[in-house]
Amino acid sequence: MLEFESFEKKVEKICVVGLGYVGLPLAVAFSKQFLVIGFDINKIRVNELKNGIDKSLEVSKNKLNNKNLFFTNDPRKICECRLIIITVPTPIDEHNIPDLNSIKSATYLVDQYMDKGSVIV
Repeated sequence: MLEFESFEKKVEKICVVGLGYVGLPLAVAFSKQFLVIGFDINKIRVNELKNGIDKSLEVSKNKLNNKNLFFTNDPRKICECRLIIITVPTPIDEHNIPDLNSIKSATYLVDQYMDKGSVIV
């Protein structure tokens, strides 16, 4: 079971899966207080973020260069985190029906690499 005391003591890491216009600012915000692993399957996106480049212009270079924020496309890093937040796209079609394929894929990936007792949001 996830113990919130460990988060209060800032010994637990948070993983944000999906570094788009929702996930990246969320990862940056959490990194002000916690160690954060930002995970994305897009290796080019991860390398740009590691170099302080956000082509979506959501986050400045200064905020990306944060000692509490790590970017990776290695799913094995997910197991280091007790709280995993999935922020992948769910685009809608012309009938306003969301495409949940990204959520399903991300959930399957996280399931393969998360540690027992982790919480997924």
